[in-house]
Amino acid sequence: MITDEIREWQLQISRYDDEQAFARLFRHFYERMLHFCMRYVPVREAAEEIVSDVFVKIWNRREELVNINNLQVYLFVAVKNHSLNYQEVYSHLRIVPLTGAAAELNNSIDLEKDLEWKEMRFMLDQVVASLPAQCRRIFQLIKEDGFKYKEVAEILGISPRTVETQLFRAMRRLNAELGAFSSRKKILPPIILLLGLSSLFH
Repeated sequence: MITDEIREWQLQISRYDDEQAFARLFRHFYERMLHFCMRYVPVREAAEEIVSDVFVKIWNRREELVNINNLQVYLFVAVKNHSLNYQEVYSHLRIVPLTGAAAELNNSIDLEKDLEWKEMRFMLDQVVASLPAQCRRIFQLIKEDGFKYKEVAEILGISPRTVETQLFRAMRRLNAELGAFSSRKKILPPIILLLGLSSLFH
């Protein structure tokens, strides 16, 4: 359904300069694109500027939108490319990552359980952050952003086979490290734990 809506906005913008359709497109993608951008450029103000630039360029070249097959993938590729350009230009500067961006878990009124889940989420964030950059981006695009293997391959400019391999490595690492943690805490078996946590991203 949403895919049809995106296509309709695309056509309205491209053929009729429809500003309302553009506003809907902007609202639909902005936060996800910003979140994605901050994986490359962890400074919110810079990431906001990059995402805004992408939308400005989309509007300025709106007549070409009708020729884009998958606008969602196109937008994320554009954000990735702008982010890499930003990194290249400002690579001599030290970037301080933002903290406290993790989503809160509210799946229990039991304070002890609540604390355990927060510890688990913290551990998950730490393990994901420690993954090699490519592996981390693939894991986040699939598990957090809901992209398919083929779309991730297009966004990152790699083969679907590489996506599959890197995701397997990420899952194996998460399973091993979170499994050890959950065993100590006697919370949940690793695989069940991962399946449960994956649903929290959506």
